[in-house]
Amino acid sequence: MAFEIDLSGKTAVITGSNSGIGLGVAIQLAKAGADIVLNSFSDTPEDHALAASVADQTGVNVRYIQADMSKADQCRALIEKAGACDILVNNAGIQHVAGIPDFPVEKWDAIIAINMSSAFHTSAIAMPMMRAAGWGRIVNIASAHGLTASPYKSAYVAAKHGVVGLTKVTALETAKDPITCNAICPGYVLTPIVEKQIPDTMKEYNMSKEDVIENILLARQPSKEFATVEQVGGNVVFLCSDAAEQVTGTTISVDGGWTAL
Repeated sequence: MAFEIDLSGKTAVITGSNSGIGLGVAIQLAKAGADIVLNSFSDTPEDHALAASVADQTGVNVRYIQADMSKADQCRALIEKAGACDILVNNAGIQHVAGIPDFPVEKWDAIIAINMSSAFHTSAIAMPMMRAAGWGRIVNIASAHGLTASPYKSAYVAAKHGVVGLTKVTALETAKDPITCNAICPGYVLTPIVEKQIPDTMKEYNMSKEDVIENILLARQPSKEFATVEQVGGNVVFLCSDAAEQVTGTTISVDGGWTAL
């Protein structure tokens, strides 16, 4: 049997998708034919222009809906405002680095809310919609830090481990439905945020760009190559395909061998 991926007629909601991984995922889903709902906490002309640009590039319907993923009611309202949610990609996330005794309480609360709790709130509204439609895909963007740990990233590691656990529970609760739920666990992905870190890190360690990438940023990534947003997006598209119909409750690592160590 040959599997072709055609997501025409499906609506995909991607949280935290006006840049980086989220935008990359959105573009790959759009190229596969899905209509797209972009999201972030801001609501600027640039956000809506981005939606129009993706629509022009891909020929699908693209909307932008503002919602703050740190707020439970706004997470739920995002899905309701979308009107349909055949594919839900929980991608929104933030980071803060500090030792546990010095970790600001407000940063802990924000990271847990945005990186983990938002996926619960969006899924809670999307699952009944998927059941009513007779088809659904939930993809949670976790992290290599959902499977392993690093010091000084307590909130992020806790949240991403929680996302992996939520993925498994969601998969079990939808196992008898034509719905799947999986997590993608990227390592270091070359996003605009990561690119901006490189010059500062070069100065901090007095290293060349190549040494910073290989020995600092990619120290735990055996391939010594960044993953790309297109690769993460491609894996999301695969999980929405008929070939992945029996793939549920699991994680896909896009980490250059990080979690194999």
